[in-house]
Amino acid sequence: MMFRQRGSVIIIVLWTSVLLTVLVTVMAGKVQLSAKTAFHNRAAVTDLARINSAVNQAEMELMLERMVAPIDRVVELDEDGNFRNPYYRFNGQPLALYYPIDEDMVVRVYDHAGKVNLSGIRPAQLQLLIEKRLGPDPDYQQVQDLITAWNDWTDLNDGAGINGAEKEYYESLDPPYSPRNNGELDSVEELRLIRGFDELFKDVNLDAAFTIYGNGQNVNLNFATREAMQILPGLTDEYIEEIIAYREKHDFISKQQVGELLPTENFVELSNWIGFTYSSFYSIFAYPKPPLENEEQGQEESDAEEIDTVSQAYMEIVEISKDARAKVFKVDPYGRLPDSRPAQVED
Repeated sequence: MMFRQRGSVIIIVLWTSVLLTVLVTVMAGKVQLSAKTAFHNRAAVTDLARINSAVNQAEMELMLERMVAPIDRVVELDEDGNFRNPYYRFNGQPLALYYPIDEDMVVRVYDHAGKVNLSGIRPAQLQLLIEKRLGPDPDYQQVQDLITAWNDWTDLNDGAGINGAEKEYYESLDPPYSPRNNGELDSVEELRLIRGFDELFKDVNLDAAFTIYGNGQNVNLNFATREAMQILPGLTDEYIEEIIAYREKHDFISKQQVGELLPTENFVELSNWIGFTYSSFYSIFAYPKPPLENEEQGQEESDAEEIDTVSQAYMEIVEISKDARAKVFKVDPYGRLPDSRPAQVED
């Protein structure tokens, strides 16, 4: 009997030890998780403050660019001795600002004059973009149906055109919604709500290719994003890289310079889209610099190639004037960056 009691006591003690061990392990895990959460929250708050500071500095940079240049400003020349317009650096390249930011922060600014403007776009222009997206020998009826769907979305009534789409069609969808019935879109992403356009632009970063701000209908190739050029008539991926390679060393100041890079047929298709104006609307991206990656295994850090792998970052769309604070139109903490790689061409 005594041995049985001793055995029961030992079992109770062992189970108690196991339970205490489990309890201590769980509590330690919770404490560790809480510590990690607090650390990451603090880091996130710190990064957000630094990002906001960098965005404010970029806004100041854009305001200063609209003012009279200081007399001691260093003029940049290209290899032929021609003046380079400092304004053209707002094409997505990483910026060194007048008012310095943290060394590990990256700021990129995209002038919306480098995007295709959907505000007031004419049916003939839209047709050319649609035909470019559909590829060689596009189906005529498909093109006309897409144009009609666009017209029905942006007109001021609920009357559907031939093979068009209006209120009855959109309210039959799951989930249902109503057409815009107004020529002014709220965002470029609204394009995906129009019948057929989501499929047409399914693999396109719409924010990088299009804008709804301002009223310019031309694209300035000094600012143009890859995404915008990919939907413009006359441009193939090869010619896009040639254009980017050229503007890395020179400014485009005339259509003739563009014509020298393209075959005549392609230049004729593109020519009417080319402009040399600026916009007062900008997309500003700011984010911590990504770590360095070695170009080859075993290469020393001093020879490492800096590869920017960031695809999403804090983004603001702003309107800038020289005598007022920036007017913010959109904020996206996870904005999708345009493709801003250097020119992908062989020397």
